[in-house]
Amino acid sequence: MAHEGKIERVGISLETNLLEQFDKLIEKQGYSNRSEAVRDLIRQSLATEKIKKPNSNAIAGIFLVYDHHATDLSHKLLELQHNNFLQTISSTHVHLDHHNCLEVIILKGKVSELENLGQHLTSLKGVKLGKLNIMATDIE
Repeated sequence: MAHEGKIERVGISLETNLLEQFDKLIEKQGYSNRSEAVRDLIRQSLATEKIKKPNSNAIAGIFLVYDHHATDLSHKLLELQHNNFLQTISSTHVHLDHHNCLEVIILKGKVSELENLGQHLTSLKGVKLGKLNIMATDIE
């Protein structure tokens, strides 16, 4: 097992066609070498596994598009953020047009808490579109 900060060289075997596709992909994405691209793929896989555990620490972004004229939705959104102030880091409100607004809420906490809050927010009456994106916070 590698020590933190230490780099170890490993070798892998890939089909020629797969390697060619990978090289094209990482060039398109701007990687300067295969090693960093592989490290990012490994980190992403570890992070994906981590957020499957309800008690893992995570951060999240909730994106909500809604009609600000709809009922008392703006008030409900503020109330939920205040009631969950330990998880709520920040929020940004953007006027998309005369009727529609975008609310982006940044949260931190346990995966289960973030999922529950995200489900509650996205299911509020008046929310047209809602998306919760959760990311692990403690991946090396």
